[in-house]
Amino acid sequence: MKSPEKSSKVEWKPGNMLYPVPAVMVSCQREGEKPNIITIAWAGTICSTPAMLSISVRKERYSYDIIKETGEFVVNLVSKDLVRAADYCGVKSGREVDKFAQMKLTPCALKHVKAPGIEESPVCLACKVVEVKRLGSHDLFLAEILGVTVDSRYMDEKNKFHLNEAGLVSYSHGEYFEQGKKLGSFGYSVRKSGKGSAGRRKRR
Repeated sequence: MKSPEKSSKVEWKPGNMLYPVPAVMVSCQREGEKPNIITIAWAGTICSTPAMLSISVRKERYSYDIIKETGEFVVNLVSKDLVRAADYCGVKSGREVDKFAQMKLTPCALKHVKAPGIEESPVCLACKVVEVKRLGSHDLFLAEILGVTVDSRYMDEKNKFHLNEAGLVSYSHGEYFEQGKKLGSFGYSVRKSGKGSAGRRKRR
């Protein structure tokens, strides 16, 4: 690999190189059937009020029809302890295996949807599909977040949730990474320097 001093730009054809991205496990279930998990790297926040997110799914995936028919799913964040299960659920099909059983994961009931969450996940987002956009290789599912269930292990005595202590996992160019060194916090670039100062510069 070239050193930064000697680097130069190389043009490639259009492709999906927006990395890193969150690796999430999406659980879903038809009534009367076993629950399933699909691992998705193309997921993202799209709105705060109402709280909404999106996932992109190939039409040939087993979970695609389940999500489209039931109109709901659960996004489960992946911690370092779940990374092997996340990879397995991304390469194996629910048509052939019971992923919950194979990975020794525990389905957990959530308040707002019939689809189960994953008990071992630090955060479960219960989602209701509000729109499906046909794109090409994937369809985009736009969904409202109806409820959030978190692991109490990451709550402190002041009821603050320490999500970044869960060892969250990201996916980048075919590889998984545990969240690493903190580089700053939101707004740090415009905060006034000085001990104990939390002031901010006026926005222009």
